[in-house]
Amino acid sequence: MNIFLSLFIIFFAGILGGFIFEKIKLPKLIFYIILGILIGPSVFNIVDDTLINISSYLRQIALVIILTRSGLSLDINNLKKIGRPAILMCFIPATFEIIGITIFAPLFLSISYLEALLLGSVLAAVSPAIVVPRMIKLMDEGYNKNNVPELVMAGASCDDIFVIVLFYSFKELVKTSTFNAWNISQIPISIITGIVLGLIIGLLMVAIIKHLKLNKVINVVLMLGLSFGMIALENVLKPYFSVSSLLAIIVMALVINIFKKEEAKEIQKSYNNLWQGFEILLFTLVGIATNINYAFSKDGLIIVGLIFIALIFRSIGVIICIICTKFNKKEKIFIIISYLPKATVQASIGAIALSEGLACGEIVLTAAVVSILITAPLGAILIDSLYKKLLKYDNEIIENIQ
Repeated sequence: MNIFLSLFIIFFAGILGGFIFEKIKLPKLIFYIILGILIGPSVFNIVDDTLINISSYLRQIALVIILTRSGLSLDINNLKKIGRPAILMCFIPATFEIIGITIFAPLFLSISYLEALLLGSVLAAVSPAIVVPRMIKLMDEGYNKNNVPELVMAGASCDDIFVIVLFYSFKELVKTSTFNAWNISQIPISIITGIVLGLIIGLLMVAIIKHLKLNKVINVVLMLGLSFGMIALENVLKPYFSVSSLLAIIVMALVINIFKKEEAKEIQKSYNNLWQGFEILLFTLVGIATNINYAFSKDGLIIVGLIFIALIFRSIGVIICIICTKFNKKEKIFIIISYLPKATVQASIGAIALSEGLACGEIVLTAAVVSILITAPLGAILIDSLYKKLLKYDNEIIENIQ
């Protein structure tokens, strides 16, 4: 099949099916995955091989867009305002989930503890695609007493960043299959060099915005070009020392957001528009890469149980973050529910282990897809149906708006 015909099917069917799924109150990304499975090799096999061959590059571009949006939207002042629980929510729930996966995955699946760490880092991120629009909706409706939606939004963005950095660090350890001092030292080195590189490029971008007065479209194109350049630089430097280009991209976006807030908002709008197309492509490609026969095998059923175990660990992590805080029992239950959905990060990095030939690749991808199919609709339905019962209506906010 011609690649353009494949893209036509993906975008046309994706938009139509996504619209229908939203009407029945289900996340549209679920349809995208199902569409990918149906047109992929596991079922009808009507997608062009060229598209499959370049899918890893398309997923990486989608990941760049996701991370840039996170950096441009991350509000440091919000984290400071909410305080300790917001900071802890950035990494504690994800860490607990990774620990849970690392303990139980090797017991039930044919993977090592190192591979379990990698699997845990794929599953551990919460989904901004599900969570953020709903939290904004709750704030607009006045259900923002005690800043519960703001807490969830602030934590969710940082949670993704934390998990993605861990994933790429663990991936390199799995590829070398060794825990020697040099390989372990590359993790902090990649983080430090990524932050430094991001600061340099971010300040360069701020200077360009300030002095050259380029239009919004050129700024977006320039940021994309710089992002791709940092990824290329990471590949060039890899034989000598590690650089986390993805962390650098986040830091670059964060620097622009701090020093040029108005311009950052305009750039973010363009990235949001880019994401609307890449969201369809990303989740459909994940569905295409999924081996449906493996998903329904014994290991696939084990993965379902493992995901629920991981969610229990994650919920314990959330409870630790919000213990001894101003939130009441109902608000704490809502915060736990809001941290269940998974989607965007799992779709972005779930297939990487398979595409790079790692032995655990099939398991990691299947777990990523199953986690999306289970937790995205579960989390969305629970948030939508329970927020009026669990959150307080803030009359002061509504009076200020009116």
